[in-house]
Amino acid sequence: MSPLLTFIIPVRHQSNCQNWSALKENLTQTIASIAAQTNPLWSAVIVANEGAALPTLPHGFEVVRVKFPPNSMYDINGDDREAIYDSLRLDKGRRVLKGMLHVRDTKFYMVVDDDDFVSHSIVDYISRNINSNGWKIDEGYVWGHGSKMLYVHHDFSNFCGTSLIIRSDLYKLPDAFEFASNDYIKSMLGSHVKIAKILANESTPLSALPFRGAVYRIGHMGAHSKSPGIIKSFFLNKFILRRPPLLLRNLFNLRMVNKRFIKEYFGGFNKKHPKVAQ
Repeated sequence: MSPLLTFIIPVRHQSNCQNWSALKENLTQTIASIAAQTNPLWSAVIVANEGAALPTLPHGFEVVRVKFPPNSMYDINGDDREAIYDSLRLDKGRRVLKGMLHVRDTKFYMVVDDDDFVSHSIVDYISRNINSNGWKIDEGYVWGHGSKMLYVHHDFSNFCGTSLIIRSDLYKLPDAFEFASNDYIKSMLGSHVKIAKILANESTPLSALPFRGAVYRIGHMGAHSKSPGIIKSFFLNKFILRRPPLLLRNLFNLRMVNKRFIKEYFGGFNKKHPKVAQ
């Protein structure tokens, strides 16, 4: 039977990663999160360069190997920020396209960054709402790596790439990889912000997922965004400290990691779920 949802996990080139061991460990945890779906009608594709060492994969996962060169504009702290982000969108989008073309016979796609987590209820929800265009995760969690704290983010789909579930036909995939233009790859596959706007303009808007469908991991050594932890991101910075009402609002958005959360997002109680500070 064809999957209702295929998760696509693009993995950067080895040369664009300072700590492959950390990336591999984080990816192992992302895999455990996806594999915990309560409905079995899903598949997952990891897209990685040839030679990249990957974790052992459970049932439901496949690997697509590519030969894309390293991204020479990978450093987001460079001078020409727009050119850098444009290059990042092209690199990510090409990997996503390879993954999608590998599994065309699916009802929906969800692109998942290689260090994030998803709710175990996503596929089951899709099975009960199969005629939808797809969903934006407007509310999700931000988790500081290793922390017991969570932050509820109310604009998650504009903050994290692991935030869209889209009906496969709406991507209008080309017949072959070489038929895709760079503009198509960057706007439809490399940018989670742009495609939502494009679909809305084409009268096929995405709905809001009615639960917190994903977790964005921050504050770890392999984070490309070089994001700080939760405290510095949402509390101890000059912008927020100068705005007491915003600081108070952020305090109300704090939650604690508990067993229920671990079960839903971290893949249950096993050695593959992330370590949380005691």
